[in-house]
Amino acid sequence: MGKKARNAAGLAKAAGRKIDKSQLPPPPVPPEEELGSAKILDEPALPGSGFKVLDSDGYDDGGVADLSLLIDLEDSVQRRRRGHNEYFSALKADLLPRAVKGPMAKMTRREQKVSLAQLLFSEDDDCEDKGPSEVYVEQVDGEEDAATMKHRAERLSQARAALRLSLLLREAACTSLSLSELCKRKLTYSGKAGAVDALRCADKALEIAGSGFWDQDDIAQEAEDERADSKYEKNATSPGLASPTTLKLLPIRVSHLCQRSALLQRGNALAAVNKEEEARESYTSVFPLLEDEPRCARVDWERHSLRVNIGNTHSREGNYALANEQYKIAEQLGIEHNEKDGGSGKDGKSMISCVKRARSFALRRAGQNDEARTLMKEVLAQQIADNLEAEKKKEEEAAKAKADAEAVPAIEAELK
Repeated sequence: MGKKARNAAGLAKAAGRKIDKSQLPPPPVPPEEELGSAKILDEPALPGSGFKVLDSDGYDDGGVADLSLLIDLEDSVQRRRRGHNEYFSALKADLLPRAVKGPMAKMTRREQKVSLAQLLFSEDDDCEDKGPSEVYVEQVDGEEDAATMKHRAERLSQARAALRLSLLLREAACTSLSLSELCKRKLTYSGKAGAVDALRCADKALEIAGSGFWDQDDIAQEAEDERADSKYEKNATSPGLASPTTLKLLPIRVSHLCQRSALLQRGNALAAVNKEEEARESYTSVFPLLEDEPRCARVDWERHSLRVNIGNTHSREGNYALANEQYKIAEQLGIEHNEKDGGSGKDGKSMISCVKRARSFALRRAGQNDEARTLMKEVLAQQIADNLEAEKKKEEEAAKAKADAEAVPAIEAELK
């Protein structure tokens, strides 16, 4: 027991540290009740037509619940670990992990988590990898302009900043996702030259998402611009997201989400170093994690990207027949969104165009140049039509907004 306060100032300070239990929010639900976006909603939570679940009356939440599990703004894991009263006492005394130096020092732990979400998940309008597709394409050919390379360097720097902040906040799920993003952005920035470093990041992301243990100091090296040569013995003492210890505090879904991201990016890194068979194994190992996921546009894009990536590995090995089998499966996903009740027509068209582009490149590798050119013409024609439609829609929305704004004074005059 500590010393008791003996004067008025000390008594007031001690009283300020006490927690009013009647003002505390209810404790978090048990981990097994947190289902994330695997739980289908009765009505759409977000505007738009892309959230209907195929062949079902329910709606997908667009991944919002998954994001809440990964970022954990409510600190559910800390509250379960520490106990309700101890957690809020530590929060009030500012004893919870957070950045205490630098530009974020004055921000609360919650505000820092919001900043982490922005670093990890925000996309600029001119971002090259903006969009739902995760099909791997070699983007570095040595002819990139300075502005492109600067943008890619900034994106890579953001991923490193996200990793540093994740480690400071002791958020294992965000640490794993940051490593997956590092893998992706290293490939975009350095291409094949950075594939070995990218692969190492993906492997470490899987290590955190798994059932074993990982070393925080070892992971922290990936946040540095130049990785130091490790001369110490690895000390893996932090439990993975799928370990029995961790599963008492958060649902297995968090591990699965991190594994899905890491395995896909790992496959891309392996493809970059021409390890096609290993890349296929990495892509294929994601499918069991998607079995119970809803048939919505968001998750079907993940399935679609995996199929196209697997097809591309076969194509690069010179086997067009096997590649086309995968393209057909990916294409069918898009067709079903166009034809089935509740499908997203916009996403369906984009999926089909993506497959046509991949098939065109595969046909060219197989020496079928005429068929490849015909298919690419279809892709370009569809892209032009989609751009014109999007521009027309934008103009209509701007005209409507202008008309609404001009109508306000007239309505106000009538009311007077």
